[in-house]
Amino acid sequence: ACDHCLRALETAEENARRLLGRSSLVLPHPEQCSIRKDQHQQCPRCQVTYCSAECRQAALEQYHQVLCLGPSRDDPTHPLNKLQEAWRNMHYPPETSSIMLMARMVATIKQAKDKEWWIKAFSQFCSKTANEEEEIVHKLLGDKFKGQLELLRLLFTEALYDEYLSRWFTPEGFRSLFALVGTNGQGIGTSSLSQWVHACDALDLPMLQREELDAFIDQLYKDIEKESGEFLNCEGSGLYVLQSCCNHSCIPNAETSFPENNFLLHLTALEDIEAGEEICISYLDCCQRERSRHSRNKILRENYLFTCSCPKCLAQADDADVTSDEEEEGEGETDDAELEDEMTDV
Repeated sequence: ACDHCLRALETAEENARRLLGRSSLVLPHPEQCSIRKDQHQQCPRCQVTYCSAECRQAALEQYHQVLCLGPSRDDPTHPLNKLQEAWRNMHYPPETSSIMLMARMVATIKQAKDKEWWIKAFSQFCSKTANEEEEIVHKLLGDKFKGQLELLRLLFTEALYDEYLSRWFTPEGFRSLFALVGTNGQGIGTSSLSQWVHACDALDLPMLQREELDAFIDQLYKDIEKESGEFLNCEGSGLYVLQSCCNHSCIPNAETSFPENNFLLHLTALEDIEAGEEICISYLDCCQRERSRHSRNKILRENYLFTCSCPKCLAQADDADVTSDEEEEGEGETDDAELEDEMTDV
């Protein structure tokens, strides 16, 4: 994806070929793919790729001067490469980019003329108590989190230290920064194949051609899922001040999406919302929202450190404290190992 806006760089056909492991695949209606490779540009020093000259310039002006690796892009001993490699070895997608989101925060302030404006902007995000920060870090890094966090801090300091931001490089400040991103970071999924499918859905075709195209797309997704699994998008993470203010509900009245195939987040109402009414999104996916109140709250406590009191949870307050699986099987309490298996990263 574009290193700045996360727009997919592959054409829909290239995307499908890679996910399917079939280099001979040909997609019908290639004109419905919005990717324009002739507009792609690279940083002349480090060869990072952007979808357009505008994105390359925006990155350069905001943070890339600090983060550009230049001829050291393939040097494993460069501090930024060491930082990214350490993070890859500690964590898995979809949050692999979280450490570089923190790096961009630092780089943005280092490059900014009005540094205080950016610090004030970042301070608007939800912060946690020291105990909550520790829980979040533990969640992201696992049982060895203290040693791993200290290693990340040392590598982060080696790569990016700035006297103006010295408090972010102390053990306490780094943990707070890490927890801020862990709490507020929003996953960003972009896909040229998905965009092509939506464009094809909008085509005005004769009935027979429509049926053939729909059948082709259905089979394509089945084959891709068999080959690559369900997680198909380019993935990054971002911080969104307004969206981060939305609380959770198990019956949300709004949802987030990325319909423009880049980092522009759309918050869409799912129903009429009255003036003064709180806008709520769901931190759970559709399947998780259908689980029992007990299951939903276990997931929310594990991942977000709160117990939900939305109208749905309040209406089910008298339900038995059993998981959805137990309700279906008619069994008693599960043991800790079974409960752990239920926990799904959101």
